[in-house]
Amino acid sequence: MRPLKLVPDNVNIDWLRWRNVATVFSIAMVVASIAFLVVRGLNFGIDFVGGQVVRATFAQPVQIDELRGRIDALGYGESTIQEFGGGNEVAIRLAVPEGGEDAASRSATEIRSAVEDNYPGARVDSVEAVSGKVSGELFQKGAMALGFAMIAITIYIWFRFEWQFGLGALLALAQDMVVTLGFFAATQLEFNLNTIAALLTIIGYSLNDKIVIFDRVRENLRKYRKMEIVELLNLSINETLARTVMTSLTLIVALTALVLLGPDVIFGFSLAMLLGIVVGTYSSMFVGNGVLIQFKVGPESFMKKETGPAGAERVGTRELP
Repeated sequence: MRPLKLVPDNVNIDWLRWRNVATVFSIAMVVASIAFLVVRGLNFGIDFVGGQVVRATFAQPVQIDELRGRIDALGYGESTIQEFGGGNEVAIRLAVPEGGEDAASRSATEIRSAVEDNYPGARVDSVEAVSGKVSGELFQKGAMALGFAMIAITIYIWFRFEWQFGLGALLALAQDMVVTLGFFAATQLEFNLNTIAALLTIIGYSLNDKIVIFDRVRENLRKYRKMEIVELLNLSINETLARTVMTSLTLIVALTALVLLGPDVIFGFSLAMLLGIVVGTYSSMFVGNGVLIQFKVGPESFMKKETGPAGAERVGTRELP
């Protein structure tokens, strides 16, 4: 039985034919993401802002305004209620009441009673509480984790590749992060520690994908000394396309299953990962390679000119459709 090949041998696609369209599309995504971050901001979970979250499931869809009125009447401040799951599941968020653990326990008990007494068949699934001090420490450590990851990547790329490759990889990674954050701002999905973990995972995957392509680009720059850079980049993308498709497709299938069928507690993580994989694969092909074209990278950019016995350079050509 012959093995399944998603990418045929000797594939020859002119990917960078669409580089100008991809540039406009990338700029539009980044600008829109920044606009959402500025205008709407991120919907930080209690991991980062502190507070108390009660998750409840109702027998049928509930009127949010009515439920908010009942919760606010308990006297623990203004509540924020968000639907999730199948529409009959809600998350009730409140500030942590003053008085320590006893007050938090008392408020949780009263909220449970308000839900179960006024809505037959309703149940409270979980109660979570994080103090403001703990949430501040979590936010600081999460931001530091992302910052250190980007610094470590910068140092690695600086030594691993020439600066043009490093700049291309960093700009592509920055786009991946900004677009993912912009998506969370646009949808107002909860941004918590699970999302930070997803962003760190996206950085690792996306960087690995770019390094594979850049390694092939550098090999081909040595091999085909007079090939035009656009043609050479297309060749490099096509030569690594089978690996890119298999890796990305496997992850996309698994993450799509988690988004559609997985538990709600990892919904944000799974969705962030799914978006990051798609955007990261796109940026590996167009953003990083686009930077190399803009800086007119070629063999002469970072290696000495090699000649054969008769003084003739190695020449490679490859026709594209």
